[in-house]
Amino acid sequence: MADSPQPPPQRVQLQPGQQPTPEQIEAMRRQLAIDAQKAGMSVPEFVQKLKAQAIAQQQAQQQAAQQQAAQGRPPQQQQQQQQPQPINPGPPNPAALAVAAFLKSQDLKMRTCILNGQRKDMFKVKRALRALQSPAYEKARKKNPLLPEITDRASLENTFKLLPMSLLALRVSKIDPHEGHGHAPGAHKTKRVKGLWTVKIEQQQECREELHYAWFYEGPQLRQKLYAAGALAVVFAIVMFPLWPVKMRLGVWYLSMGMLGLIGLFFAMSIFRLILFGVTMFVVPPGLWLYPNLFEDVGFFDSFRPVWGWQEVSFESPKISLPLPPI
Repeated sequence: MADSPQPPPQRVQLQPGQQPTPEQIEAMRRQLAIDAQKAGMSVPEFVQKLKAQAIAQQQAQQQAAQQQAAQGRPPQQQQQQQQPQPINPGPPNPAALAVAAFLKSQDLKMRTCILNGQRKDMFKVKRALRALQSPAYEKARKKNPLLPEITDRASLENTFKLLPMSLLALRVSKIDPHEGHGHAPGAHKTKRVKGLWTVKIEQQQECREELHYAWFYEGPQLRQKLYAAGALAVVFAIVMFPLWPVKMRLGVWYLSMGMLGLIGLFFAMSIFRLILFGVTMFVVPPGLWLYPNLFEDVGFFDSFRPVWGWQEVSFESPKISLPLPPI
């Protein structure tokens, strides 16, 4: 009996301000792949087609605006852009990708945060708005017509809102581990990293200068692809080790023996410095260390500087409590 065809996935519809789930994000990606398959092209080719359509649509709107301006009527598109648009998340569009790529190339003074146990880059809305108003953005618009035109505050905010609308950057806030009377639910299970914010995604995606957003747009994956190809090549070379020439296998054997010798020398030095400290602690207190920075959190070369040093002793003045005179 032939298997019944699976129904096509339904398009994800989100309410304004609703937080998309990972399943919804994956469904959006699958829908994009299905649309590309229906068009008879790959996903990158389909995205290029969408970019071309967006460029043609923008050019048509500009021509219509020029015609209406010549007739003395205000363009309807400009009137619509003068009003801020609500944020309704959906699949990424070419204009949003262009804005994200531009902001990624700017110095937004990003800081690292922890979101769902993963490290993300976080930036402040104020710095992103400044970058969109900078001369660098106007130069980028001349090279990339997909970047929206910014004429006033409303168009500036609408341009920034392309990021959360396309799920390229979402508003986050710092998690308070002491919410309410007791600890927040699940706060004891969250591993905190010193110096880094632990954040969560907010349902209300707003555009205010004091808010923070976290990047979900990773940009071109060329470096990750090169790392993956290099790792695959190394694994393949190790698997094919029996087929290596005899001289190469002999060289690897000598190299491994040398590495084992260095490791053994390191352990011997660690034991010797401990014995030396134990002897000198009683003979010439407070004791002498060989390579005192060997196990400190310093660089490789700094671990062997200085060659020797005395044990550090902290002197604390004893606290003396004096009786108060009677009044």
